[in-house]
Amino acid sequence: MLVDRTPMGDVLAVLQRIREAGPTTRADLGWDLGLRRGVVTQRVGVLLELGLVDEAVMRPSSGGRAPRELAFRRHAGYVLVAELGATTLATGIADLSGALIATREEQADVGQGPEPILDRLEATWSGLVHESGIKREQLWGAGIGVPGPVEFATGRPISPPIMPGWDDFPVRERLATAFDVPVWIDNEVNLEALGESRIGMGRGVAEMIFVKMSVGIGSGVISRSVLHRGANGAAGDIGHIAVVHDGAAICRCGNTGCLEAVVGGAALVRLARERATVENSTILGRLMADGGSIGVDDLSAAAQGGDAVAVDLLMQCGRMVGETLATLVNFYNPGLLVLGGRLAQGNDVVLSAVRETVYGRSLPLATRNLVIARRELGSAGGLVGAAVMVVDELFSRTRFPLWSPRSSPHGQPGIASTV
Repeated sequence: MLVDRTPMGDVLAVLQRIREAGPTTRADLGWDLGLRRGVVTQRVGVLLELGLVDEAVMRPSSGGRAPRELAFRRHAGYVLVAELGATTLATGIADLSGALIATREEQADVGQGPEPILDRLEATWSGLVHESGIKREQLWGAGIGVPGPVEFATGRPISPPIMPGWDDFPVRERLATAFDVPVWIDNEVNLEALGESRIGMGRGVAEMIFVKMSVGIGSGVISRSVLHRGANGAAGDIGHIAVVHDGAAICRCGNTGCLEAVVGGAALVRLARERATVENSTILGRLMADGGSIGVDDLSAAAQGGDAVAVDLLMQCGRMVGETLATLVNFYNPGLLVLGGRLAQGNDVVLSAVRETVYGRSLPLATRNLVIARRELGSAGGLVGAAVMVVDELFSRTRFPLWSPRSSPHGQPGIASTV
């Protein structure tokens, strides 16, 4: 067998090029990678034997035998994905290209703790697998986003402010045992950034910052087309940058004056409830008068409808987030800022205020080609990013040689713990 005598690291370069370029030919691979025809033929032979590529349609001949295209087999395996928010649990199954083939979303309180939430996650994943007709041995891995800091190397949440009981919980080990696949866990905003970078608004952009503005505020940083996690996985947590010296603005992280504590969704909703009954608030005031409660989505919808209080609060939010981002733009010089989350998605107020502030407070050179836009993938971004994370890890130079001789990583959950 070719697989037995070929270094997998050499084969990986050819596979990655096929994944990146889409359907291509042996001749194009040799040209792109600077490899001789015989070398390309040998390495493609290994990939065909492993079932990772297919010989697709014939291309028109330019003289001589028509070349046959090679394509990545995105249905060779499947990935379980999930995004756990403060109050929701989104789940799905994706193929190896990151395309979602089944999804489900339900209400779930992360504050219940890991055991009941992971019980529900396992049951939901099992249901999706059964409904989609996928066999367990076709599962290649699992990826999860959680609303708190994660030590990426171990897959454990570390002191997550809104996740009581989750600190240092062995999420990876629990789910790896249940499904017998390698499992990776990351912060939910990092995964949304990864999804937008690879498949959404950030396609082709090497330097990007994704900002999620919802109940909390966070960001994910893409550098040279790769997610930047930092030394321990805590990069991008802009919600806990101090923006005011106000001891009354107590943040869920335990500090005061954090960006999230001042203009995050929870803080804005609290201010809206205080102001709606005493100021010129048509929509929010009516909600309060009718005995209803105000949530983040209500605030965003009210601003879009012209409610004075809602517009004022979201303009404050956009300006303050914009001031923080202007510092990052001057420091990091991204080519794209993508805004997501419930505060940014449903109205134009926040986007306009962020744009005005960033362009006004950043250096001209740093904003010369800067684009500031809303996310493209919507609420599916985190699930797509989870799939991209798992597939990237499986096809990394460290891990690919560990499972490729067996053609599948199923049954090898320890791969995820390999450094």
